[in-house]
Amino acid sequence: MDYRQAGVDIEAGRTFVEKIRDSVARTHRAGVLGDLGGFGGCFEIPAGYRQPVLVSGTDGVGTKLKIAQAANKHDTIGIDLVAMCVNDVLTSGAEPLFFLDYLATGKLEPDQLAEVVKGIADGCQMAGCALLGGETAEMPGFYGVGEYDAAGFCVAIAEKSEMLNGTQVNIGDVVIGLASSGIHSNGYSLVRKIIETKGYSWGAKLAISPETEDLALAEVFLTPTQIYVKPVLAALKADLGIHGLAHITGGGLPENLPRCLGEGQAVNIFRHSWEIPALFQWLQAQGEVPELDMFNTFNMGIGMAAVVDPQKVDQAIAYFQTQGFTTNRIGEVVAGTRSLNFV
Repeated sequence: MDYRQAGVDIEAGRTFVEKIRDSVARTHRAGVLGDLGGFGGCFEIPAGYRQPVLVSGTDGVGTKLKIAQAANKHDTIGIDLVAMCVNDVLTSGAEPLFFLDYLATGKLEPDQLAEVVKGIADGCQMAGCALLGGETAEMPGFYGVGEYDAAGFCVAIAEKSEMLNGTQVNIGDVVIGLASSGIHSNGYSLVRKIIETKGYSWGAKLAISPETEDLALAEVFLTPTQIYVKPVLAALKADLGIHGLAHITGGGLPENLPRCLGEGQAVNIFRHSWEIPALFQWLQAQGEVPELDMFNTFNMGIGMAAVVDPQKVDQAIAYFQTQGFTTNRIGEVVAGTRSLNFV
């Protein structure tokens, strides 16, 4: 016997590395030391920081992967992987420096996983960080044919005195919501349950909205997660009065927005201050999902929330709109115990 007969193809692994070499190279940025193929990725801490703090984050894509694999469409799932990590570290006011990935599969198919890495590289470019390294594990018998899992790891940097940590937020601050690009990467177990229960195929074209009527369901639900890094970092540098940031992921607004508040603070959300996108309305109707469950599961059209000085809120909204984000005034900070109330 040999390793290939046991289910692991070392030559396929070498082919895969060559296929992703160009994708990794195009994410190169200042600070990267060395080249692809080392035992560890090296990154030099940028100059100019008085008290640099490294901020780390890790995440996956969840069962959105099942849709990518069912549709055999793998070119955007890597963007989701990067987005879920970099948007998290961004809430501290930190700039992503580098990203690493872990891909595990039952049988290594170089073309398939090269598409995943292409998406990861695309996401890294959107976030301005380097794809510094990664690991690919071939695990026959653990994953089925064509199946893979993905995890991502990000490291960012911030000046300690400029980090957002809840202490900057004041009662009376205004909450603005930056539009999401869709479902992002949370709630897909419920999405899949609704689709399967209704008997729809992922290739079906349904009139969910005018923008998606020509798209298959798989394409609609594989729309990648919005990456907010560059416009938000620019807003912080321009002093647009941002006192707090919340990435609206699993648990929705009720769970995530209070995480950026200080002691003795809560937030009132004006439920009708933005239009819930048609995709969420369609899911709610198809699955007969109670509204509170929708808000506790999905982002409901708000991918990132910013807590802003009321004196600068109009300026901040105008700026984000110039960056292509539908942006609304959705709430305010009030006295309370790190909770969220719909009013």
